Parts: sequence; C-alpha cells; structure tokens
Amino acid sequence: MAVIGTGLIGGSLALDLRSNGFTRRLIGVERNPEHAEEALRLGLVDVVCSLEEAVSAASLIVVAVPVDEATRLLPLLLDRVGGGHTVTDVCSTKRALRDAVANHPRRDRYVAGHPMAGTEYSGPAAARPGLFAGRIGILCDTAFSAPDAVRLVEAMYAALGMNLVLMDSDRHDLHTAYVSHLSHVVSYALALTVLDKERDERQIFNLAGGGFASTARLAKSSPAMWTPIFQHNADHLMEAIDAFQERLTSFRAAVARGDASALKSLIDRANEIRRILDRS
Repeated sequence: MAVIGTGLIGGSLALDLRSNGFTRRLIGVERNPEHAEEALRLGLVDVVCSLEEAVSAASLIVVAVPVDEATRLLPLLLDRVGGGHTVTDVCSTKRALRDAVANHPRRDRYVAGHPMAGTEYSGPAAARPGLFAGRIGILCDTAFSAPDAVRLVEAMYAALGMNLVLMDSDRHDLHTAYVSHLSHVVSYALALTVLDKERDERQIFNLAGGGFASTARLAKSSPAMWTPIFQHNADHLMEAIDAFQERLTSFRAAVARGDASALKSLIDRANEIRRILDRS
C-alpha cells in the first residue's frame, strides 16, 4: 500500500498496518524532504517515491494530506488508477472531496474515509502505534464506491481496531463541525485570549493548571492542517460558532448579574455531557 503524506495520521496508519500484517510493503509519497528522510529513519515506510511510482506499485492508496491538497490531488490519482486500485483518504471534511470527483469516470475506486483520531502534534515523529484502536472510523457515500473497494477499506479499519460508522458527506461535515472543528476554534481562541492579556509568560506557566492545559491543548495543532478544514466547512462551522457564542453570552449575563441560580443551571445542563463521554 502507499501512504501519501507521512505525518501523524499517515505515519500512525503505517505503523499499525505493518505491525499487524495488513500489508507487507509500505510506500511513502512525501514532498517535504525532511519528512521523507524522517519517515524512512523511523521505519514508517520502506521507500519514498514519486506519486506515479506509488500508483504503479500499490493496490491501496491512502491520501493523508491536508484537505485542500487532497481536493487537488484526488482527481489526479483517479486519472492514474485502474480497476485493481482502491483510493481512500483520511480528511476531516468530505464535501469538497466528494464534489471534486463526483463526475470522474473512476469515482467508484474512491472510498471516502475519516478515522476519528489524532493528537495536537504533526509530522512523522508524531506517529504512534495504537492511535486508532477503539476509535470511530467513518466511511462516507459508500453507495458511489465499488463493493470490493469498500470491503478493502473496511478491512483496513478493522485491522486498525476501529468501529465503523457509515454516513453521507453532508451529515459528516455537519457533525464534525460541532464535535471536532468547534473544539479547535475554542482552543485557538482561548490561547489567543490568554496570550493577548497575560503579558507575563512566567505567570501563564506558573498558574496554568490541568483545566487550562487540557482546554488549550488543541491550540498547538498545525495551521497547515486546520486552516483548510475551517475553510472547507465554513457554513457548518459558522453555525457552530454562533451557537457557542450564544452559550457564552448566557454565561456572561449570569456572571454579570451575580446570578448563582442561573450559573448552576447552566453548569448542571453542561454536566449532562457525562452521559455521552463516560460511556467508554
């Protein structure tokens, strides 16, 4: 198999799929020379080669690059593949990719995927084994993909220990706007607020507790990855930001009034998230 992009997600896929015997040979495609060298040194891939060489040598091709690059790359890949190839991706938004290949004659060789796993780190050194185990793997619009291609990608997700969920691209992008993309916006905004108002970095370091660290953790995430995600999912993300802003306004009003009852009510309602998050 070939992995285009050997960073956190592509590299972690490679680690697990090699160790569990899903694939015998891993081909990397990486345009960043430093990342290519690092991926080889870390043993994430066996060889790094050109896109053309990877397509000719691999039957399964995983696109693990930022969504703006993937949108440009996916039609070019489908131009080069035949009936024995399967192409999938790991991008966090799906509609732009769906639209980019909607009328492609080899559309059926593409299976839209999104493994819901990650960390705030990036690059080959961020790759780690077991990243996907027990997490959700989403496949989108599978009715437009060839059955054998879907089965192969399902087998890949099973080999990673993921639990499969099927949905269409529109539902995917709506739900990820709230449960994934909004979290990053909030984290970035929190980090900016503290950096703007707390001029003494020593105080940030000395006073930051676990709550701040866990909430601001995502602010360390790569702008190269998250900028295009926000752009490609702008309509759903704006809706999510507006809804979040309404809740912030409710908290602000209760704090301004010194209204303990309203604050407690808001916090009690928020605590209901335990029912969902504590299931694991």
